[in-house]
Amino acid sequence: MRPSRRALLAATATATATLAVTTAPTRTTSHADPLRTGFEQLQASGYAALQGRRVGVVTNPTGVTRDVRHIVDVMHADPHVELTAVFGPEHGFRGTAQAGGSEGRYDDPATGLPVYDTYLKSGKPLADVFTASGVDTVVFDIQDVGARFYTYIWTLYDCMEAARLAGKPFLVLDRPNPVTGRAAQGPVLHKEFATFVGRQPIAQAHGMTVAELARLFNGEFLAAPVELTTVLMSGWKRSDFYDASGLPWVPPSPNMPTADTALVYSGTCLFEGTNLSEGRGTTRPFELLGAEGIDGRWALEANRLKVPGVRFREAYFAPTFSKFQGKTIGGAQIHVHDRAAYDPVRTGIALLVTAKKVWSGFAWRSDNWIDKLTGSTSVRTMIDAGATADEVVAAWQDELKAFQRIRKEYLLYG
Repeated sequence: MRPSRRALLAATATATATLAVTTAPTRTTSHADPLRTGFEQLQASGYAALQGRRVGVVTNPTGVTRDVRHIVDVMHADPHVELTAVFGPEHGFRGTAQAGGSEGRYDDPATGLPVYDTYLKSGKPLADVFTASGVDTVVFDIQDVGARFYTYIWTLYDCMEAARLAGKPFLVLDRPNPVTGRAAQGPVLHKEFATFVGRQPIAQAHGMTVAELARLFNGEFLAAPVELTTVLMSGWKRSDFYDASGLPWVPPSPNMPTADTALVYSGTCLFEGTNLSEGRGTTRPFELLGAEGIDGRWALEANRLKVPGVRFREAYFAPTFSKFQGKTIGGAQIHVHDRAAYDPVRTGIALLVTAKKVWSGFAWRSDNWIDKLTGSTSVRTMIDAGATADEVVAAWQDELKAFQRIRKEYLLYG
C-alpha cells in the first residue's frame, strides 16, 4: 500500500528532529540540569549545523543568551559562523515598533548587517526576500508565549513556507513554552477564519514549543515539507513554567512585559474582540480589563463561578493609550494563585460571559474580530444566546481532542 502524504511528511519531520537531538550533548539530562536553549546547544557544537553556510536569522529582542547578549551580536563576532543577514518580524528585529508595525529595511547600526522586514509578507514575496538576501540557510530564534494568535508562530510558518519556495534549508532554535507544554486548551481554528492571528487549525493555547510547532507545520500544513532541522533544548520538562528556566525574560512585544502576562494572555486577549479595554496602555496588560460604566459587580460575579486557580479583584485604571486612553475606567484584575490548576482559556470565557451579564454596554467589535481570535463563530454566538461558560467550553471539546491526537505525534520533550 502506498503511504499517505501525511505519513510521509510526518516521517520527514521526525527524521530532522532526531538529527537535531543527536547533535546535542550526549549526556543524560535530569530536571536538576540547567536548561540550555537551542542556541546554546548550537553554539556549544561550534555551529556544526551551519558550517559552510551563509546564514540569515529571523529573530527579535527575545533572541538572547542567558547573559542577555543578542544572538545576532554573538554570532556576528564568532568566526565559526558566517552570519550575513537578519529578518525582522512584527515589532521589528530590535523591537522598536508597536503592535501592527515593523521596522522596515535598514542596516543594523551595531553589526552593519542588512535587516529585512518579514512582517505581512508570505509566500513568493517572502521567498523573494530570502533569495535577494543571498543566504543559504534561514535560522529562526524567537520566544513564543503559547497562544495561537501570537503572530510569531505564524512568522515561523510563513518563513518555513518561503524557505521551501526559495530552496533554502530551515533551522529552528528551540526555547521554552513559558506557560508549560502540559496540554492544549481552547477551541481549534476553523480554516475559513484563517488570518495572521491563526493560519492553521491548532488550539488557542497550543501547549507546544516552537520546534514542536515547526515539526507540526512541516508534517501537517505546508504544501510540501521544507528541509527542516530543529535544535532542541536540554533540561526542559513540559511541566516547567518560565521561572524554572533560569533565563531572563525579554518582552517579546511591547504589551507582553512579564511571564505573568503570558500566563493569562491566551484567554484575556479575547477582549481585543470586544469594546472593553484589554489593559493595553497600563503596566499590567491582559491582566487588567475594563470599560466606562463597569464597577465591582463584574469581579463579584466572576468570583461566583469559582474558576480554578484564579481570583478577580475590582480595579480602576486609566490607559495611557489604546481603548479609553486617558479615561479612568472600572473593571477587574486577574490574580492567578494556582498556576497548575489555572486554565487561561476557560478563564477568558468566564470573564466574557460575566461581563455581558453585568454590563449593559457590552458589545463585540463591529468586525467580529472575536471570531478570528477564537477561530469560529461559536464562542460569540453561544454567549449571545445566553450560554454559560461551561457550555461554551464543552462545545469545543471534540475538536480539541482531535487536535490533541495530532499534536501528540510532534512532541519532543517529556
